[in-house]
Amino acid sequence: MARHLITSALPYINGIKHLGNMVGSMLPADVYSRYLRQRGHDVLYICATDEHGTPAELAAKEQGVPVAEFCAQAHDAQKAVYDGFALAFDYFGRSSSAQNREITQHFARRLHENGFIEERAIRQVYSPADGRFLPDRYVEGTCPHCGYDKARGDQCENCTRVLDPTDLINPRSAISGSTDLEVRETKHLFLLQSKLENEVREWVARHDKDWPQLASSIAHKWLTEGLHDRAITRDLDWGVPVPADTWPELAAEGKVFYVWFDAPIEYIGATKEWSDQDPENRDWKSWWYEADAGENPVRYTEFMAKDNVPFHTVMFPATELGIREPWKMVDYVKAFNWLTYYGGKFSTSQKRGVFTDQALDILPADYWRYFLIANAPESDDSSFTWEHFTATVNKDLADTLGNFVNRVLSFSKKRFGDEVPAGGTPGEAETRLGEQIAELLAEYEGHMEALQFRKAAAALRALWSAGNSYLEEKAPWLQIKTDKDAAALTLRTAMNLIHLYAVVSEPLIPATAKAMREAFTLADDTASWVGADEAKALAAVPAGTPFTVPPVLFAKLTDEDLAAYKERFGGEEA
Repeated sequence: MARHLITSALPYINGIKHLGNMVGSMLPADVYSRYLRQRGHDVLYICATDEHGTPAELAAKEQGVPVAEFCAQAHDAQKAVYDGFALAFDYFGRSSSAQNREITQHFARRLHENGFIEERAIRQVYSPADGRFLPDRYVEGTCPHCGYDKARGDQCENCTRVLDPTDLINPRSAISGSTDLEVRETKHLFLLQSKLENEVREWVARHDKDWPQLASSIAHKWLTEGLHDRAITRDLDWGVPVPADTWPELAAEGKVFYVWFDAPIEYIGATKEWSDQDPENRDWKSWWYEADAGENPVRYTEFMAKDNVPFHTVMFPATELGIREPWKMVDYVKAFNWLTYYGGKFSTSQKRGVFTDQALDILPADYWRYFLIANAPESDDSSFTWEHFTATVNKDLADTLGNFVNRVLSFSKKRFGDEVPAGGTPGEAETRLGEQIAELLAEYEGHMEALQFRKAAAALRALWSAGNSYLEEKAPWLQIKTDKDAAALTLRTAMNLIHLYAVVSEPLIPATAKAMREAFTLADDTASWVGADEAKALAAVPAGTPFTVPPVLFAKLTDEDLAAYKERFGGEEA
């Protein structure tokens, strides 16, 4: 089978992420990875915390701890949340790793050797009180456009206008608060993207028919505006250091690479971290270095929200092309729009919306996993509201799936005991059901293959609904009064549906799928997927199989629950 390399945009280190971040990258990547594994493919799903840059330093300073200690703690905190969401990474690394430092410095040296990096003198804000040059985000002040008094030197968070530190009114150092600032000359490294623009343009054009419109249009927008040479170093204490063997003067000044230069390289770095844990059995280069891939090529899929698309479709490809080495480049970019909170942006800094740790405090992960995938912001932005969330949970999870499982197993246990009943021979209704299930399963598979997540969730919901329709048609609670064998057949068929649901629902709701599957004590239950013929037969769980009734799979949410959620998090249109 094919080998699939999957990455999701690296979550930044400063704080637990909100639901919009989850649905825009990591969760759909996990769903797709799980699906591919179940279909027999060789899958490597890599992610990591993005740990460099000014926000990390500022957050560490605010907490009064060294930045390395802050990042280590924050990495563990984020990983715990992702474990809670059952994200099945093959490896979740750190961009501050020695492996990322090694590969980033190698990339920089190669770009320099090939004539795509040069030193340039620029004028930058300097703080005598701090004894250092200040990166853009280390300069704060009042926005000249809207008057917001906590605007940063790169952008005003209030009005979103892009700024230069010299634009700010009453600028001050974010480190010391000093207003005694000067503008001095200093040197930085620039990536000469202008020299690589035509190559990037040709590379993007080759993917026009394959990529979703959102990813392709954003890439072309940036290319239409032209690629500009970009500074790829900063004056920070925390980051991948400029290698002294190539740029001794800048290294002596403590320059580090810009976070957006080293962060995408961490996809490769994290894979090497994974490989270095078991070097005898893992070969990171076979995934990333095409000369080492052999006869089993890799298909590389990236998942990200639309604000990350330019960096992954233009900037990082320019870096890879300029290296002149056969590193694997992305084949498919699955880009997402934004999930909003009542029409307004989720905001980490303003604590607006539901954050992933809070979500897990309220309800188990499968509630969130299903809702987010069923409402993934693919074609446009989508809005999270508590009203929509509770309605989806109650209709799809509690009523359509949970109630079906509970009433089938509970009724059968009450009337036939702890084993799947035998009953009669399947008839026309069962044949018709099998054909319907096979068709819906094929539809579900098609949407998953095409990475159309909302449509895949709708197809899965249709599979669940087919079971309810069959149960209502056959009405075993009435059959039992006149034809016990007919009722037993209906229940056995419905139990086979439950087992099928357990297998094919695993990518979206893995914990629930496990509970459904474990309800049946089968001697050999190793099936990773359900083929069309198996779906038509609905015979994976034979008569006589012991079963148990699992706890309620999904609790129905009440008006009181809804009121409590809105009171805690707010719930008004922005």
